[in-house]
Amino acid sequence: MRFISAMILLALSSQVATDERLEPLFSFASPEAAQQWQAVNDGVMGGISDGRFRITSDGTMEFVGTLSLENNGGFASVRTRPSDLSLDAGDTVVVRLKGDGREYVLNLYTKSRRTAFSYRAPLPTSKDQWTEVRVPLADFVPTSFGRRMPGMGPVDPSQISGLGFMLSDKQPGPFRLEVESVLIEK
Repeated sequence: MRFISAMILLALSSQVATDERLEPLFSFASPEAAQQWQAVNDGVMGGISDGRFRITSDGTMEFVGTLSLENNGGFASVRTRPSDLSLDAGDTVVVRLKGDGREYVLNLYTKSRRTAFSYRAPLPTSKDQWTEVRVPLADFVPTSFGRRMPGMGPVDPSQISGLGFMLSDKQPGPFRLEVESVLIEK
């Protein structure tokens, strides 16, 4: 019995230690959270994909729409408005989400003026199941127009000015992603 109690105590103490290292980056607890976000879809280049978001009464952000490949389209996204995210080298982005089984992209935007440039990481989802995805800053890959940019080096945390979710999996049709939290693990 003591062994089991010790194991439970150890598990609980490690959970508390983990939670203490997590800091909220974006919260969806109030409708005002929508002011920090904007939808950007392939219409900026002639496409007709429809992606939109809302803050739900459950305190989540729901990103829904229809992806279209017509007119050279193929992406829908929601991203934060530019701001200082105060990230540090060694931080990990932790996203709790529920999706539709499609693979989304988690983008980090920098203060750079490069067109269509971001650091990306895959964001897999399991259909209708809440999951937690952890991505260390060092794992984000520099891209432009969705193509890897060799030689760009890792993301400089001091240059990160935004974060976003994108669908660009070349599979036309409806989509739905719900985000409960975006945290930073220090």
